Amino acid sequence: MTDTSEDRTGGDPASGRTSDGHTGEDWRSLLTRWSQEWADAQPGPAPEGEPPARDAEPLRTRWLGFPPASEERIRALEEKLGHRLPPSYRTFLAVSDGWRYAGGFVWLLAGTDGVRWHEDAAGLSEYFPGELDDDPSPQDVLLAGMWGRALQLDVESDALYVLLDPGDVDEAGEWAVCTWAPWHADQPRRYDSFGTFMEAMYREFHHLEVSRSERSRTPFVNATTRAQDAAVDRARLDALGGRYERASAALAEADSFGRPRARGLRDQIRRLLGETYMVYFQGLTADPMYAPEVVPVLLAEHVRMRGGDDRLPHTLTGASEAVLRTVDGILRQLREGTYRYTAEGPFGRAVEEAREQARWGETDAAWHTLRAALPEWRPLSPDHLAPVGLCADSLLGGLITRERGQELLATPRAGLAGDIPAPTADLDPPGLAWLADADPGGSRKSYRFLLVEGVAPAGLPALIGADDTTALDAPATSWEARRLSSGDQDHTAPWADRARMAVGRAGPGWSFAFEPRPSGRFHEQRLTSPALAASAGTRAVTVWSQPSDGLRPAVFHLSVAQDGEERYGLTTDGTTTTTRGPVPQSLLPPSAQPPTPSDDHGHHRAERHILEVLSAELPVHLPRFALTHGRLHTLRTRPWNRPPQPGETYLTVRIVRGQPGDGR
Repeated sequence: MTDTSEDRTGGDPASGRTSDGHTGEDWRSLLTRWSQEWADAQPGPAPEGEPPARDAEPLRTRWLGFPPASEERIRALEEKLGHRLPPSYRTFLAVSDGWRYAGGFVWLLAGTDGVRWHEDAAGLSEYFPGELDDDPSPQDVLLAGMWGRALQLDVESDALYVLLDPGDVDEAGEWAVCTWAPWHADQPRRYDSFGTFMEAMYREFHHLEVSRSERSRTPFVNATTRAQDAAVDRARLDALGGRYERASAALAEADSFGRPRARGLRDQIRRLLGETYMVYFQGLTADPMYAPEVVPVLLAEHVRMRGGDDRLPHTLTGASEAVLRTVDGILRQLREGTYRYTAEGPFGRAVEEAREQARWGETDAAWHTLRAALPEWRPLSPDHLAPVGLCADSLLGGLITRERGQELLATPRAGLAGDIPAPTADLDPPGLAWLADADPGGSRKSYRFLLVEGVAPAGLPALIGADDTTALDAPATSWEARRLSSGDQDHTAPWADRARMAVGRAGPGWSFAFEPRPSGRFHEQRLTSPALAASAGTRAVTVWSQPSDGLRPAVFHLSVAQDGEERYGLTTDGTTTTTRGPVPQSLLPPSAQPPTPSDDHGHHRAERHILEVLSAELPVHLPRFALTHGRLHTLRTRPWNRPPQPGETYLTVRIVRGQPGDGR
């Protein structure tokens, strides 16, 4: 059941709400305003000169209601029903004994003579919520019983039920209202009370009138629309000043009245908070001023959800021909991971600097760069609230987590003064020991990496690349890198364990090359780490961690090379450790119980110990966020193992997908 409950405030043109008590004066204020706005919005007489019969009286009197019900009539109804009516409906009847045009789909709402028990003649309880399970939710229990006990208030409608539920009562004695129509294709909608329902129907009237006026090109202007438009203007300034929560609430209210600018403005806030459902940037995609900012954001979500689907997303309905001509190029860049967000002025320069940092794995530094420049950001035009286009950038979009989106929105922009929010925490932990943590699923995965001192990431292909022609590939996600890795096997000797490694900066003066889940298995006698070649004139570190597969024990390997030669190395399963060269005593793992082939706890303790010591002795770290969620340059390395020597054998198994009879 869709719950549309909300807080209620005092009655006024800007809110269209009545007070918590729904006094008679509150009802008269709301209903009078509603009636007059409805009458003013009606088109002129039909060619025949007569309005529809049901409209003649309310047009003449400018009143959608009826004479008030007397206290005697209300009490008689209560005696007939065996219930005291809920406060808001009871007070409503004392002002108007029924109502015409409650929203767009209820043409006549019951007064004292039209209320009757619903009794679920259509058997809707079989479908909503259906058969209850052994542990049903309170909402499902209420809904299951509602159909048989509710009062039906709709007298004439477009097959829309309006049901007042005496079994769903709050502390103030208010009964919930549920509405449902077969054409709605959704769960019943729930409102806290009859008063809340009528407030929602008043807003629905406004929303539908805005749509009608746009189609007919006739103005729909009154005190309520002017008040809501003024609220939108104030919300825009609140949003630019960092008061985004207040702005969002005001824009949501204005949107419920159908005010044209409200949704496009609020969608910018919602998207930066990580929301994508029903985010359309209404009114902005068709505007050539805003389209370059928001269209890529919509297309990025389309690519995320639908991949290679080239059909135009429905979110671009109404976009201009000029905008639509850009769609194919933007989609291609998004799928290739090359889309670049641009901005003018100091903030635009910060975007370029941040992108350079992010492509080498320094995502926290990239966010710091953007954050520092946010006060310098300037809108393209009045309906632009924030650099929402960042969400589409192939390198920077992933940095905008919900917490960072909140920080961005809370930072005053466009030259407005205000308090700068406290910075959000960095996403990357320090050092290397995070590699020993379990994956979110609880499993531990293998990995291997190199650390090279005094060499920039761009210089790694010349040191560890597969051959002299190796260059860095465009930044890719870890999943895309694995796809590239599968293609690398077509150009590799069957015995060779080549890696497709992500590269970046590992701290001041250090670079890294990292591969998660290597396809090759660790074999110490055949290991020839690319670090040997990378250490010419410098230092290079090799780390390889391989958890147990249930048959073979886990293993952790560390070696340090300098000037083209290994200086020392160690390999451990957590208990037994073999060493080569003068291994520093601090690196040796503490003793532990002998592990079994399926128990790698000892390996895990040794792994964490060595990574912690290595991080303490070298100013290095690996960027967790970039490696798991970002895009990094990759390269294909030289083999991590030596060729088979005379008398040695090896077995290769290759799985190729194909269809029966295709010769493969």
